[in-house]
Amino acid sequence: MRVKICGITNFQDAIQAIDAGADALGFVFYKDSPRYITPANAKKIIDRLPPFIGRVGLFVNEGIDTIDTIAKYCDLTLCQIHFEVDEEALDMIGSKALPVIRAKKKEDILQYSDRYRLVDVYCEEYGGSGKRLNLEWFDGIDCSKIILAGGLTPDNLDELKKYNFYGVDVSSGVERIKGKKDYQKVTKFIANAKSL
Repeated sequence: MRVKICGITNFQDAIQAIDAGADALGFVFYKDSPRYITPANAKKIIDRLPPFIGRVGLFVNEGIDTIDTIAKYCDLTLCQIHFEVDEEALDMIGSKALPVIRAKKKEDILQYSDRYRLVDVYCEEYGGSGKRLNLEWFDGIDCSKIILAGGLTPDNLDELKKYNFYGVDVSSGVERIKGKKDYQKVTKFIANAKSL
């Protein structure tokens, strides 16, 4: 299972997550988030990362030109789109785009079913709420293109075993305080996810 550690705000957290086995790191370009990082500071971290690590930018209510500019400047491998967009808009983004479904009901998780997508629980704020989705919604669903987010911790990953998700995405579940990761939690989370 692939693991993304999101809400990276400093190089130490980035390199520790990579050392623990993270496949990708997430950088939040949403100014209202406590995990917000400027493109310039994200670039400073990304420029020092080893090769083959996914570099994901999280965007909320941004225009395609802005997303493309930041993606190119920061050398992102993926843009995570946390707002309502249609398939055409996703295709217009220069970098690979990952739609995010903020699910309120079971039917929501069927959106973008032909694409890889991230499924998170709906909440007023964007990302890192620690709230959980109802896993029963995924019963009988092909989850091989779904990255699950929302309320995941090192201790509840076992519940995902039967669903065969493509990956998991965690932010608040591995933090000491908002925007700062807990290395032991990160290490345990990644080890538990990779053992599924």
